[in-house]
Parts: sequence; C-alpha cells; structure tokens
Amino acid sequence: MKNEFWKTKSLEEMTAAEWESLCDGCARCCLYKLEDEDTGEFFYTNVVCRFLNTDSCRCTVYDQRTLLMPTCVALNVRLAGELKWMPASCAYRLLAEGQPLPSWHPLVSGNPSSIHEAGISVQGITLAENEVDMENLEDYVINDDEDPGEG
Repeated sequence: MKNEFWKTKSLEEMTAAEWESLCDGCARCCLYKLEDEDTGEFFYTNVVCRFLNTDSCRCTVYDQRTLLMPTCVALNVRLAGELKWMPASCAYRLLAEGQPLPSWHPLVSGNPSSIHEAGISVQGITLAENEVDMENLEDYVINDDEDPGEG
C-alpha cells in the first residue's frame, strides 16, 4: 500500500520531500499571467520562463530559480491558499482548499507522465519568453475565459 500522506497530513505537517512531491509537474504556474487592474482577473498566456524545460515541464534551475528569476514565487503554505492565480488543478491549492488530488496526479496514479497524458500540463503549448515580444504579452493570452488548470 502506498503512502498517501496528503490524505492524513496538513500542508504544515508535511516534510520538505512530501511538500515537493505535491508538485504534479504541470508547469501552469510557470506561465506568464496578466492581471486586469480594474477587476483583479488573471489571464494566462502561453509564454513561460526561459528556464522551463518545455518537454518535461520542470525548471532547469529549480534550486536557484528565485535568484535567477526574481519574479518566480517560492510557494509556501500561506501562499498556497492565497494566490488567486494558481491553477484550479494545483495540488497545493487543492489541498489548501480541502479538496482531494485528482486521479491524474502522479501521487495518485503512480505514473509521472499521467499529468501530460491527461492534457493538464503545458507540454507542447508554450513559447519561451526569449522567443516572444514581451512588450505585447497580451497577444499570447490563452483560455481567456477559463483557468488553464481546468484541463
């Protein structure tokens, strides 16, 4: 029987390794987002940080990400429940909201590729920031009426 720690522990109680394993590798948090200043609504683009490996959907400089990319957020328990731009499918957000992990989450499925197979990750749909006109990021908005985490 596998260790389903996320069902028995709060986010605060998790070890560093358990916390890190919650990341499903969707890389949706790596998408550049725009916020409407009037409504506070967020819009996702298909543009990602230059440090994202778009094939694996993993950061190539993870341990140094906040130094090399100052806008990268080091997620913690408090932020997991507060950041409104986190995808609806994000395990950290789901658990912070008292929701279960979905069947395609690698911890549930036992398959690290299940996130890609389910079409939840950004694999194959992104452009690196150094390939686009960052002055016109609004030209790259995707799913402007839904959260990309809704799959």
